Amino acid sequence: MQCPGQDSRYWDEAAVFEVKCPKCGGAVEFFKDDASRKCGGCGHRLLNPRTDFGCAAYCPYAEQCLGSLPPELLAKKEELFKDRVAIAMKKYFGKDFKRIGHAAKVARYAGEIGPQEGSNPAVTLAVAYLHDIGIPEAERKYNSSAARYQHQEGPPVARQILTELGAEPGMIEEVCEIIGHHHSPGPNESVNFKVLYDADLLVNLEEKQAEQPSPREHLVKMVEKSFLTASGVNLARRVLLAD
Repeated sequence: MQCPGQDSRYWDEAAVFEVKCPKCGGAVEFFKDDASRKCGGCGHRLLNPRTDFGCAAYCPYAEQCLGSLPPELLAKKEELFKDRVAIAMKKYFGKDFKRIGHAAKVARYAGEIGPQEGSNPAVTLAVAYLHDIGIPEAERKYNSSAARYQHQEGPPVARQILTELGAEPGMIEEVCEIIGHHHSPGPNESVNFKVLYDADLLVNLEEKQAEQPSPREHLVKMVEKSFLTASGVNLARRVLLAD
């Protein structure tokens, strides 16, 4: 079944519009499903200014549905999904700025480690923003934010958030599976898990250093033995051990 938004039978007059070419000033006609169009006057290629990725921001079938996307739009696609999850996380945590700041920093470090390790950016960024999402429920039910309660309460909340955002079921399952044991790595973890674990560990150590500094020798041992990826080790050395 074709998506109604992509089916021209459901289009109205707003589905076809003109855009002024920034190079020569000529008119370039767009259909709403065009990713880009070339100016007939000067040959300059324009991106569709009204593109709304919606589900294509995370759907693995976006290319089959919409066709090949130019690199500029692919970059926007990833950014859109990351931003939507970040907004949902901030809304859920409300005025808990400590948790919001922690999640944002974990996402930033995951964004540095992930590309070097070949992780799936949509999964790693989603789980980075949502890995501690079970803390409010854990504190409400058990008056504790212990890891076991986070692991228990986090997946249902993350599932609801990602479902409301329209995320693909397979992705939701992986994100929830990681959240459900993100403090407890096993022997055969995925690269997505390892990226999240290292980013979270680095932020936890950084926060601990700010509150109660550990001796350099202890930090060196932690960095060399506790991280799961080579990229995580390298980033931790720069963040925690740089003179």
